[in-house]
Parts: sequence; C-alpha cells; structure tokens
Amino acid sequence: MKIVNLRTRDAGVTLRYSCDGLSLKLGDAVMIDTETGEEIAFVAQEPYVEETGGELPAVKRIAGEKELDKYFDICAKEKEAFFKCKELIAARNIVMNLVDCEYTFDLKKLTFFFTADGRVDFRELVKDLAYAFRTRIELRQIGSRDQAKLVGGIGMCGRELCCCSFLNRFAPVNLKLARSQGLSLNPGKLNGACGRLMCCLQFEKEAYDDAHRRLPDPGQRIRTTNGMGIVTDVNYIDETLSVKFVSENETEINKYAWADIEDLNQDMTKHNSSNASAFKDYPDMNGAFDDSDGEDG
Repeated sequence: MKIVNLRTRDAGVTLRYSCDGLSLKLGDAVMIDTETGEEIAFVAQEPYVEETGGELPAVKRIAGEKELDKYFDICAKEKEAFFKCKELIAARNIVMNLVDCEYTFDLKKLTFFFTADGRVDFRELVKDLAYAFRTRIELRQIGSRDQAKLVGGIGMCGRELCCCSFLNRFAPVNLKLARSQGLSLNPGKLNGACGRLMCCLQFEKEAYDDAHRRLPDPGQRIRTTNGMGIVTDVNYIDETLSVKFVSENETEINKYAWADIEDLNQDMTKHNSSNASAFKDYPDMNGAFDDSDGEDG
C-alpha cells in the first residue's frame, strides 16, 4: 500500500492516507474526507510503501485551482475572524486567550480555540460571533499542550515539536519518568514549549523500566571481579556501574560494565526505592513543574 502523510493546517499532527495511483510530492494539495466533511490537505512527507494490515482512508484527488483559491480565501477569512473575535472578547471583558480559529472547507462551521484558567461563560460571545459571521459557531477550550500542537514550534532538541508532527494523543508524563532516567530536576530542561513536562520523557520509558529491573540501585552492595563494593552511580544508557571500594587507608571507585559482572550477582536481591520516596530529596522543586497525568481537554 502506498501511504502519504498529510496536514490540513500549517502545524498539527499528520494524517495517514493511502494514495495508490496518485503521483504526489512534498507540498502538493489534495482533497480528503474527514469527520467534518471534505477538506483540503497538503503532503507533509514524500509517499512511501508500507505493508499494513489495517485499512486507511484514501486520498480522493489532487486539489484543483478552484479548490486552492478557495483555501487561500478561507485562510484570509480565518485571519479576519480571529481579530474580530478578539475585539468581541475585549468588549465583553471575558478573561480568555484566543489561540486560533478554523473554518470547515464548506464554510458551514467556524471553530475558535482558546485557553483560560478556569471555566468561562461565553454564551453571549457565541451569539455575537454567530451574528457577525452568520455560520455555526463553536468555542473550544483547550489546554497548554493542545495550544502548542495548534501553534507549532521548535523544541530544545532543534526538531519540530513532537505534538505537532507525529503524536496523535498525549500520554501521561510525570516527574517519576525524569527521576527514573537520572535527569536533573530542572524545570528549564524538563519543561517543553507548552510549559509542561516534555512528552519525549515517555518515549524511552520501557527501556528504562527494563534497565531498572535488571541493574542494581545506587547504594546496593554487589560483587565485582575486585570483590564486594557499593554502587555509587548507574548509567542506564550504556549499562555501566560506578562501584566504591572502601579500605582502611583509602577509597577507590571503579567503573564496570554490567554485562561483565552480571553473572556474579545472579543471587543478589534488588531493592528498588518506592515511588513515594523518590522525591524526598527535592521537596521544594515539585511545584516548579506541571506533572499532572491527565490529558489536556
């Protein structure tokens, strides 16, 4: 099956569609069916062939000049609608931050996306917007993660934000993930563009969980080729251990690959710290993070 990744907006996640029989290249405009009806989308990645057991929706056709003209006209209308809505929000003295607005391709529905600290009574604003634009109006409150997905941006890694490139849903992210990976609990390094913990902390969770199950913890006594020692540091990436040896006259720290001494420690019992006590050394820093497990609404 020939597959192409598409986007209906400049930012946002890509959509997978089959495109058998079509010759597409990066940036081409096509017409697709979505939950809201027929929409125009743009090729975000060169088509590729993949053997997949599931069924994918198919690209209907390559967009024509009239459909492209309509798209650019809709973009202009959305810009006007955005600033008009901001004026109406100011006139109503509503405490909300307008993020974006979006017309359906048939112009029958106009959706405004906004953020706010709490619940917002926007019933009168909806009436004002319906009167101004003469179409169906929807106001949708979103969270900071969804805002980043709509607006787009570049992460500290130098790549496009995961949420607006390939993530179709937000997985729970919390400080336990950072702690298990041995990262410094520094908000400037752990928080993403949305101000919440970076989604990529979740990507290697299974690998770190596996390493934690197999490798000893700091503070645990283990056997080495030089005798018994105490683990002072664990590198879960290359699976190496720093082990301290204490004698009457001196203290020595040696580094070992776990693969070289694993057989010597088959009978050792692993004592993992409980999740509840993982942050006792950092009681004053937890408030600097937004580590809620839920998804943005």
